[in-house]
Amino acid sequence: MIDETLLEAEEKMNKAIEVAKEDFASIRTGRASAAMFAKIFVDYYGSPTPLQQLASFNTPEARTILISPFDKSASVGIEKALRDSDLGVNPTNDGNVIRVVLPALTEERRKDFVKLAKAKAEDARISVRNIRRRAKDELDRISKDGEAGEDEVARAEKELEAVTKRHIDVIDTVLLAKESELLEV
Repeated sequence: MIDETLLEAEEKMNKAIEVAKEDFASIRTGRASAAMFAKIFVDYYGSPTPLQQLASFNTPEARTILISPFDKSASVGIEKALRDSDLGVNPTNDGNVIRVVLPALTEERRKDFVKLAKAKAEDARISVRNIRRRAKDELDRISKDGEAGEDEVARAEKELEAVTKRHIDVIDTVLLAKESELLEV
């Protein structure tokens, strides 16, 4: 029972790190990448659809992305969704592809993105800590119900703390990498 609780907590913490990495990937840096468009939804025949499902992406230059819609009728909706997004881009549509040229980031905008990355990292840390708290509550319940000895529960709590620290360290490492990427000119 104790091992199951620890395993479940570690799996959830791994998922929290994956979500944090996806959030970091959606933050724009100086270079163009398809991951920036992961959180953009397009109104496609009345339902919000992820842009990644409606088009393919090509990066011919460092700050240019060509978006080729699978359905040409979705071009107008894609263009509108890109303009309304927080990316700060102005797409141009030639009928076949939508060209997005990313403007150079100002120092102020870079700092805003660093703040956003730090906020997303803190959200991930909070998520990991909440998972730890729930697992600790479960371990306390196991101890109280007499399903396991106090020594086993104490060992499991130490292991839970080590797992939590390891996952928070991973989040901090990913944040540092994203920060350096954002501040790179």
